[in-house]
Amino acid sequence: MALSRGLRCCQKVFSWIPVLIITSVVLWSYYAYVFQLCLFTLTNTFEKGELAYLLVFHVCFVMFSWTYWKSIFTPPASPCKKFQLSYSDKERYEMEERPDAQKQILVEIAKKLPIFTRAQSGAIRFCDRCQVLKPDRCHHCSVCETCVLKMDHHCPWVNNCVGFSNYKFFLLFLSYSMLYCIFIAATVFQYFLKFWVGDLPNGPAKFHVLFLMFVALMFFVSLMFLFGYHCWLVAKNRSTLEAFSAPVFVGGPDRNGFNVGVRRNLQQVFGEDRRLWLIPVFTSQGNGHYFPLKNVSESQNPLLANEEMWEESDDCSDEGIQISTSPTINVRL
Repeated sequence: MALSRGLRCCQKVFSWIPVLIITSVVLWSYYAYVFQLCLFTLTNTFEKGELAYLLVFHVCFVMFSWTYWKSIFTPPASPCKKFQLSYSDKERYEMEERPDAQKQILVEIAKKLPIFTRAQSGAIRFCDRCQVLKPDRCHHCSVCETCVLKMDHHCPWVNNCVGFSNYKFFLLFLSYSMLYCIFIAATVFQYFLKFWVGDLPNGPAKFHVLFLMFVALMFFVSLMFLFGYHCWLVAKNRSTLEAFSAPVFVGGPDRNGFNVGVRRNLQQVFGEDRRLWLIPVFTSQGNGHYFPLKNVSESQNPLLANEEMWEESDDCSDEGIQISTSPTINVRL
């Protein structure tokens, strides 16, 4: 037990190494751009153009840092108490030895919940480790050791699960990272050429500018492909896990089961107020436990009869899950 606990402790410490690498590179880029280039090298030739560059640079740096912080330190949202087995149901489930009977118990419990997806075998998705019925799009993360609502993937570069609670922050982090890199590369290029032809004096700044430009371009290219992929996922309303393995419904697998159109797909992630789309504050619709389905209209949904029950005693809000207050996005399936 002590050895296992020690290994888990070491794993948690080492999991912060990618974050420290990114943080170190960003802090170095700040030092190289602001101090080595702008303050030490261009002091005598500082003009309004360079001052504008410095202002825009700090805006990009602040937005990048803000979104990165939110991606790292926003805890992944987990299923609320409604999806946990009651004491009697748990006792009945554990005492039953027949697998088919256990599956039937889960089916009976799931009838009271907005659950439409199934396991590959067609059974109700149940997490033995967390002892919860998994809501649609929820998956267990072995690294975070918890079930994560609308889990996309576990990202080592933010040392966190990317899911319902921080997916918007992760997308903004990618976009502001790209903006930060391309701004540095575009504004540093002219000084890179001046160092090359000898218009600027040789010194430590020359090597900082050289590496700054190549690092910025390298990160921009890699981020461009990753950001483009996630834009495609948002437009299709898929997570990374769903792109690799289609969610299974009662009628079978369907990769487009949650695709309700590009506009509504975007609103699910960014919210309805477009003024807040580019700001790292939580505006995603719903609470991560249920999502509109492409092939199920609200009039056909039997769970809408229980909508008042869900609204009157919403344990999900007690679990620290943020719920949008927009009147147009109450419980919808």
